[in-house]
Amino acid sequence: MKLDGEEVIAAPRERVWEALNDPEVLKACITGCESLEKTSDTSFEATVMAKVGPVRARFNGAVTLSELDPPNGYRITGEGKGGAAGFAKGGARITLSEADGGATRLAYEVDAQVGGKLAQIGSRLVDAAAKKYAGEFFEQFNAQVGAPSEAAPAEAAEAPSKGVPTAIWAGTLIVAVGALLYYLLAG
Repeated sequence: MKLDGEEVIAAPRERVWEALNDPEVLKACITGCESLEKTSDTSFEATVMAKVGPVRARFNGAVTLSELDPPNGYRITGEGKGGAAGFAKGGARITLSEADGGATRLAYEVDAQVGGKLAQIGSRLVDAAAKKYAGEFFEQFNAQVGAPSEAAPAEAAEAPSKGVPTAIWAGTLIVAVGALLYYLLAG
């Protein structure tokens, strides 16, 4: 499955970059995230409770960041396993650029695969779940990171979001990196 999209975050690029690398911010933004731990400067482990159609499962996953170009972007690769529910694995390219009003455009390109029961329920349900989780992630991320502060210009806090992405970030970070690979990640 290959997907791409973009979202405008009402915050300067440096702030968005920091938030994308902050486990506490990410955990607060990922629906169903039970734990998210930074295991090194370039890797995270997560546990996410996700529901995709009739399948509800706890996904355990790991993601790795590579091709780091602070604060412009990176590549995310990862895999999440949900026991009998199946797995999700893949990668995403995340690119940050300037947007109007001091905001940041977060663009992503995702290549992901799902297997097990997730693959059996059909791509429409998986796509719908991915949209839901990604939409919720960006709504929460924009609310947390885009909140007005002394460091951000007032007009950046007012920048509108440009739609809900269609990413399936690698399972919820795994299904929101892999869904943040997917999720972070992949999307």
